[in-house]
Amino acid sequence: MGEFRVHRVRFFNYVPSGIRCVAYNNQSNRLAVSRTDGTVEIYNLSANYFQEKFFPGHESRATEALCWAKGHRLFSAGLNGEIIEYDLQALNIKYSMDAFGGPIWSMTASPGGSQLLIGCEDGSVKLFQITSDKIQFERNFDRQKSRILSLSWHPSGTHIAAGSIDYISVFDVKSGSAAHKMMVDRRYMGVSKRKCIIWGVAFLSDGTVISVDSAGKVQFWDSATGTLVKSHLISNADVQSIAVSDQEDSFVVGTAEGTVFHFQLVSVTSNSNEKQWVRTKPFQHHTHDVRTVAHSPTALISGGTDTHLVIRPLMEKVEVKNYDAALRKITFPHRRLISCSKKRQLLLFQFAHHLELWRLGSTVATGKNGDILPLSKNADHLLQLKTKGPENIICSSISPCGSWIAYSTASRFFLYRLSYEHDNVSLQRVPKMPAFLRSALQILFSEDSAKLFVASNQGSLHIIQLSEGHFKHLHTFQPPSGTVESMCLLAVSPDGSWLAASGTSAGVHIYSLKQLKPHCTVPAYNFPVTALAIAPNTNNLVIAHSDQQVFEYSIPDKQYTEWSRTIQKQGFHHLWLQRDTPITHISFHPKRPMHILLHDAYMFCIIDKSLPLPNDKTLLYNPLSLANESDGARRRTAHAFKISKKYKPLLFMELLDERTLVAVERPLDDIIAQLPPPIKKKKFGT
Repeated sequence: MGEFRVHRVRFFNYVPSGIRCVAYNNQSNRLAVSRTDGTVEIYNLSANYFQEKFFPGHESRATEALCWAKGHRLFSAGLNGEIIEYDLQALNIKYSMDAFGGPIWSMTASPGGSQLLIGCEDGSVKLFQITSDKIQFERNFDRQKSRILSLSWHPSGTHIAAGSIDYISVFDVKSGSAAHKMMVDRRYMGVSKRKCIIWGVAFLSDGTVISVDSAGKVQFWDSATGTLVKSHLISNADVQSIAVSDQEDSFVVGTAEGTVFHFQLVSVTSNSNEKQWVRTKPFQHHTHDVRTVAHSPTALISGGTDTHLVIRPLMEKVEVKNYDAALRKITFPHRRLISCSKKRQLLLFQFAHHLELWRLGSTVATGKNGDILPLSKNADHLLQLKTKGPENIICSSISPCGSWIAYSTASRFFLYRLSYEHDNVSLQRVPKMPAFLRSALQILFSEDSAKLFVASNQGSLHIIQLSEGHFKHLHTFQPPSGTVESMCLLAVSPDGSWLAASGTSAGVHIYSLKQLKPHCTVPAYNFPVTALAIAPNTNNLVIAHSDQQVFEYSIPDKQYTEWSRTIQKQGFHHLWLQRDTPITHISFHPKRPMHILLHDAYMFCIIDKSLPLPNDKTLLYNPLSLANESDGARRRTAHAFKISKKYKPLLFMELLDERTLVAVERPLDDIIAQLPPPIKKKKFGT
């Protein structure tokens, strides 16, 4: 693998925002996730649970509800009283509309997906018609006395159930009037509570309404008579969310204690047609409140305050018992939040509302392999750059020379010139940046820091020439006519001749920077691109996809390389394909052209193209015992993949020079320590 001095960085104080709501789309097998800072993420469950799109957060958007409607349209609503529709192609907000009912607590789409229902702070339930390009207010239902916290349609679309404080209302959709009002028992374990909040309701096709509330109960109601049928006390704290499967044979609830309970409809006796709801499995995969749950055909999905998105497969529904049957816990975004200046050994950290610039520490000590060397100079926090306004930062970058910093929000683009004098850093903003650069999805500097490449959310790629404190717009590559495909990943060749861009679909487009025209398009692949980079000297483009396949494409020859064809013919090792986090960064060794360096959140790998590929019978992960073996024995068992799992969770890894690596880790315990305390549970004997 070669010996490197590694800067092990743990001062990136990043804490993901908690998950507020999730919405599963059965047709496209995609999951929308909204976080407490207003960020909305789209996960493609068919593409190895890859986070393929995201919409940046906003301080005024406290999202309380999220839902899919007909035609794969995504809506959200929140405490600012607005309904928002997202443009899934251009990756921006299509429009927002005030519902005029105060803060919105709940929202759901009709079974047919053509109508939208919202529940408001003022007790109103409002019905909207979804038109081809917008939504249109239709009418109000009978106003209730308190806020509407949860809503659910009957599968036939004729009735809805609305959860409020202390009662559940059943409305007739045609007339808009309340057919029944079902009062909920405030008592909790024999003690009367002040209020009982109905956090979630689900309306089944047989007329049963299932409710979950702040008294820790799951209750079953008959909507025809308005009476309570059955009650389960499952928690000492709030039950905060509920989701039912499409077949209505199971449902899942999440509690404030971090437990997820699975209920299933089972036969009373083996030969009986009579069925009843039974609590079958509790899962404790969260440390804090489970704020939201979803139920896909093959898995239970949950998220909450502890920031983890947990996907728990239902073993009886998974046909092939491979890595699809493994529990997934997604914590970190599938995109880079860190950029690096190799020349000055600087790291730029991106947070929601500020950037931090750090200089790495240094040492004069030497030692043998595995030694931890003492620092002769500690890492320096040089700069904190705060954004103005309520918008989150979308992307950021520092130039390789360390003299430029660029970042973008949804409405503005910022470029700064940095000057260094001894240990002092001065910052000068470049004024009058053009408006077409705003809402950039990716920013990249050329290797010589003379050019800046900006990928906009409208599919165009802008090239900016940089000089001492000034800029000049050189060229814009427009998207093919009739398409608006956002480019999310960029790579530029070290010699400055080629630019590669990958969009939200699986295609990769290559442009000639000398002739300023499109060069070619890499053959389409079914899975989205997670990382790409262009090798020095050869100008080979290395592409990683979400199904863990890695391709090498020769840009000058416009075809896959011989090594890429060989590895596709033989296939990757089964353990390589079973990794569950995507490759987020690819780089190359300046003096070893046969080496490809890449990493995901739990491993760092050097692929040596000169060595034979491993087959399924070889050990993929290098056994420790080989370190003590002779050179001959090591050569016999050597293969192309050299993997280290020492650094995790690994957010960034880059080669600073021939012998030096920087690894940025973010231990999960450090994140949990910064979260609000969970509900205290009394343990036996304490």
